[in-house]
Amino acid sequence: TEAHMTDQGQSAVTEQPPGQFLPGSQIEIIRPEIERGRIRHALFDFDGTISLIRQGWQDVMVPMMVDLLAETGTDESRDALTAIVREFVDRLTGKQTIYQMIELADQIRARGVEPLEPLAYKHRYLELLWEQIEHRVTGLKAGTIAPEQMIVPGSFEILENLRERGVKCYLASGTDQPYVLDEAEALGVTGYFEGIYGALDDYESFSKAMGIEMIIREHDLHGSELLGFGDGYVEIQNVAEVGGIAVGVATDEERREGIDAWKRNRLIVAGASVIIPEFREHDRLLRWLFEEEA
Repeated sequence: TEAHMTDQGQSAVTEQPPGQFLPGSQIEIIRPEIERGRIRHALFDFDGTISLIRQGWQDVMVPMMVDLLAETGTDESRDALTAIVREFVDRLTGKQTIYQMIELADQIRARGVEPLEPLAYKHRYLELLWEQIEHRVTGLKAGTIAPEQMIVPGSFEILENLRERGVKCYLASGTDQPYVLDEAEALGVTGYFEGIYGALDDYESFSKAMGIEMIIREHDLHGSELLGFGDGYVEIQNVAEVGGIAVGVATDEERREGIDAWKRNRLIVAGASVIIPEFREHDRLLRWLFEEEA
């Protein structure tokens, strides 16, 4: 769903051994034993997997949370608080934003102060984030920013490729539903998806896991008929748990190319069968997944 912070204080993730690369490509096969050639439906995460509109969101969330914890009167240093916040923000990335705010409220309470409702913190964060990203959304809508500048490279091409193969695509995000719909429209990707699902204020009403279960149930999918793409732990784990093929998109979001090593390690631990840097090699990837090449 989203990237992580800068290297300082970031959650430690054990380095994972290299897999096998498709010859002459950056497509890393972690689980070559997966059943290929049966894909009917594909599930995409949004932020960090397709959209880069919210790139840098952690630089808004983490300082806000550190400020709130410092206001409790704790004698912990700002560096210590930052390490605590980064750990749980990273751990909960990919789930609905509210879960990070629930943890924040718990941390405030643990320091002897009665917190606000988590929803209040979520709305405060969204206001701060909007100040950072509003120009991106308005620029896309006005045509002064090209969608290609705000999208993970190759996203349009892989969505088109999947559509031509008759694969039905869905979008599931931990970001609130109205924002997902608005930003997908601004990027010009709405038409590729049969359904777009985002978080609700009533957060127990939707999760990515629920979305995956619904798609599987409604379309009577079995295991490797489901293909999932994501850059967050949650969606990769959800797809892998139901026997689907989980492709970890480990994009270095700032450079818009190449592998982010922290993301890669975390996605492999979550259950990714394949790791890719972005979608530039979409044709090669899909030919392999559809068993059109060995």
